[in-house]
Amino acid sequence: MAKKTLAALPVQITRLEMTAPPKASLSIPVNIQAAVMRAPKIPLPFYRYLYRQVGARWQWVDRLRMSDEELTAVLHNERNDVSVLYINGAPAGFFEHCRVDEETIELSHFGLIEHALGLGIGKWFLLQALYALWLSNPVRIVVTTNNLDHPRALQLYQMFGFSPVSTAQGSVTPLSDAELLEIIKRG
Repeated sequence: MAKKTLAALPVQITRLEMTAPPKASLSIPVNIQAAVMRAPKIPLPFYRYLYRQVGARWQWVDRLRMSDEELTAVLHNERNDVSVLYINGAPAGFFEHCRVDEETIELSHFGLIEHALGLGIGKWFLLQALYALWLSNPVRIVVTTNNLDHPRALQLYQMFGFSPVSTAQGSVTPLSDAELLEIIKRG
């Protein structure tokens, strides 16, 4: 049986930065018990679960294609940090950031698992992530998004103080069924 290769999807990439902490303040939505917890040395299967659950609909594929060794090198690097959102005791999303240099922190991943969408928690969670990043006193925080991301992602980043600094064209090749099966087998 021939291996099926999926066509690359064209994407419009926008890089944004913010140079001051957000001025917004939001309360957590009513009747939601939420906790955001750092996950130092996060186990690879748990990280892959979060990444897949958050990113499947947005075509997040890069980290899923990494070997265990490659992913461990990234995730367990002292400059990288993952924090997990729990709602009513269950994982509901995560954010990941990397200290690029003394002045710059990159918010490399941010998102919610599908069961947390529509609860009004997204804005609150992004604000919590940004507050946490600004505790390290960077000069700037950068983030990259693209047109395959949530339709309001760009608007939300700008609402909290990010400004676009560049755009580019790129492509994303979705996971094939064979790749997905291999990822599931790997755990």
